[in-house]
Amino acid sequence: MSPTLDHVLLNIALNLNSSRSHDQQYQSLIDGVTQVFPCDASCLFIFDQDGFLTPVAVKGLSKAVLGRRFFPKAHPRLEAIIQSHQPVRFDANSPLPDPFDGSLVSHDTCIDVHDCMGFSLFVEGQLVGALTIDALTVGAFDNLDPTIIDTFAALAAATLRNISQVKALKAQHRQQKNVTQTLIQQARSKHSEMVGLSPQINQLRNNIATVAKSDYAVLITGETGTGKELVAHAVHAQSHRSDKPMIYVNCAALPEGLAESELFGHVKGAFTGANSHRTGKFELANGGTIFLDEVGELPLLLQAKLLRVIQQGELQRVGSDQHLLVDVRIIAATNRQLEQEVESGRFRADLFHRLNVFPIHVPALRHREGDIEVLAGYLLEKVRAQFNAPNLHVHPKVLNQLESLPWYGNVRELEHTLTRAALYAIQQDANTIMLNHFDTSLTVNDVKNTSKHLPTQSQPMRELVECYQRDLIEHALKQADGVWAKAAEFLQMDRGNLYRMGKKLGIKA
Repeated sequence: MSPTLDHVLLNIALNLNSSRSHDQQYQSLIDGVTQVFPCDASCLFIFDQDGFLTPVAVKGLSKAVLGRRFFPKAHPRLEAIIQSHQPVRFDANSPLPDPFDGSLVSHDTCIDVHDCMGFSLFVEGQLVGALTIDALTVGAFDNLDPTIIDTFAALAAATLRNISQVKALKAQHRQQKNVTQTLIQQARSKHSEMVGLSPQINQLRNNIATVAKSDYAVLITGETGTGKELVAHAVHAQSHRSDKPMIYVNCAALPEGLAESELFGHVKGAFTGANSHRTGKFELANGGTIFLDEVGELPLLLQAKLLRVIQQGELQRVGSDQHLLVDVRIIAATNRQLEQEVESGRFRADLFHRLNVFPIHVPALRHREGDIEVLAGYLLEKVRAQFNAPNLHVHPKVLNQLESLPWYGNVRELEHTLTRAALYAIQQDANTIMLNHFDTSLTVNDVKNTSKHLPTQSQPMRELVECYQRDLIEHALKQADGVWAKAAEFLQMDRGNLYRMGKKLGIKA
């Protein structure tokens, strides 16, 4: 090779790892073309996903070419170039129209008697672009060395592929950054105030503050509706990871067969329907927190894989042999008695101990002394603001009755109950919520009937709760004529969760 050729090829190779802009790398490649080949004009194209050839650098051609996109089927010469893995030459007598007619920069732009040649640029069998060269001298390309052509084409293709991959990585980074910021904002927006003045709620706040600054795993327990998710958000918000995302996972709603992919991700082709790579919840939470709600519902096989991630801080996407390291703080929540689940073999003992590093129990509403009145004022504030009813309040007698109820649905049940009563009151243009504003299923007399669930002799708490849940679901199904979706709407919960709970309790509709 000549010293000039060696120098040009070296510069192109160095460009593959340079920090120069994409446009500069494209133009450097074209400048090298005119130094190596006896041509008066050249053009470098990239082949995009829409099937167009887009010029990205030119030499000896009007800059107006850079504003065009060429559909190969409309330009026979370009079509012939990309269909061939070998250089394609068009001599001065070629009948095929030249896509650059009138674009040559010369004293006479109408000159159209010249030699043309084009190279398709492939990387691993994939078309990435094309390169064309034009000469005003007839026969200028008669004696080109095929080895030089192949070497130059390979380097040009590698340059395009390298730039394309860098662009894709930057776009992925921007997208990931946007997703991360969105997740952080969502975590912050879901962090609500923990309302209450009782000794129990103050102790809960102290427990949160104690563990928040650490990276210890936290297991939050408590009945349905007590606010376990609120506690999880409070732990994350007070941690040093608060500027990173907190990823929510409803373990009870993970679809069968796809649960592993949801948590750990998958690679393209891992299973039917896996048409692209997918990032799992743990990867999304890297550097931040993952909240595993209803963790007691995880199947045993998935519990083993979750344990590996917690123990070693590494995971494998489904269908991949590569191990990925993740730094994730684990917060889990359950309304189950996991100790009993472990004893019965439904939950792994080693996973339980990994999650139960710092347990936080969220007290039931009926055990929070004096908090119902404060909560009532707070929960009704949304109704006041939404319906422009600033004077809406609860009658003292109603508050006394509310404080006497067991609230098996806890804060969530109280909120729904008050909201419905408030809407009835607003509908009647009343500023005071009275007993008659509560619907029939939630009047004081009806609620007192729940006393049938209170034991007269010692019984396990779980059996009592399941008995109450069974009665509630059967009642909802009766109200919904046996339709699970309507029953779920009646109980204001997810249909899938309700169906699984009913199936576990032996309910058939």
